[in-house]
Amino acid sequence: MKVKVCGITNLSDALLCQSAGADALGFIFYPGSKRYVPPEVASLIIRKLSPFIIKVGVFVDEPAEFVNRIASYLKLNLVQLHGSETPRTADEIDFPVIKSFKINDSFNFSLLDDYKNVYHLLDSFSEVQHGGTGNKFNWEIIPGGIKHKIILAGGISSENIEAIYKDIGPAAIDLSSSLEKEPGKKDNEKVTDFFRKVSTLCSSS
Repeated sequence: MKVKVCGITNLSDALLCQSAGADALGFIFYPGSKRYVPPEVASLIIRKLSPFIIKVGVFVDEPAEFVNRIASYLKLNLVQLHGSETPRTADEIDFPVIKSFKINDSFNFSLLDDYKNVYHLLDSFSEVQHGGTGNKFNWEIIPGGIKHKIILAGGISSENIEAIYKDIGPAAIDLSSSLEKEPGKKDNEKVTDFFRKVSTLCSSS
């Protein structure tokens, strides 16, 4: 199970998460987010990171041309589309794509089939926020056939990571707010504790 820590806004947090064991770091390029980071700042951070850690750019309803330009400038490994982007927009991205979906009890999981050749990220539904809510959705409604293929987001923390690992077993998890002391600033103790638990789970399996 891979772990992506999102909402990276500064070098110290990036290095903290990298050393703790994160597989990927997410940089949010949506100006409406509390965790927004300008591409120029993200560039300075990325230059200091290991070439082996995955760098992900998070965008919300931006034109494909803009996404491709920023992703090329930063030499990103993945692009995460976290708005209401269409399958056509996803197809126009020149980088591997993660497409997020806001899940509530009435979500139609057949919509995932419309997005080909992308990674599917399932996040909590919110009327006002594009992720980063810190709330979980009803994980029991995830179809069994896709549980091990998805990226799971929304309300993931040290308290429920063991249940996630054993009951869902997603390909990856994506978290941010549960590792923060405030929006955009990670908490050393929370990060260390979380990755200690993930390491213990993985080594015991």
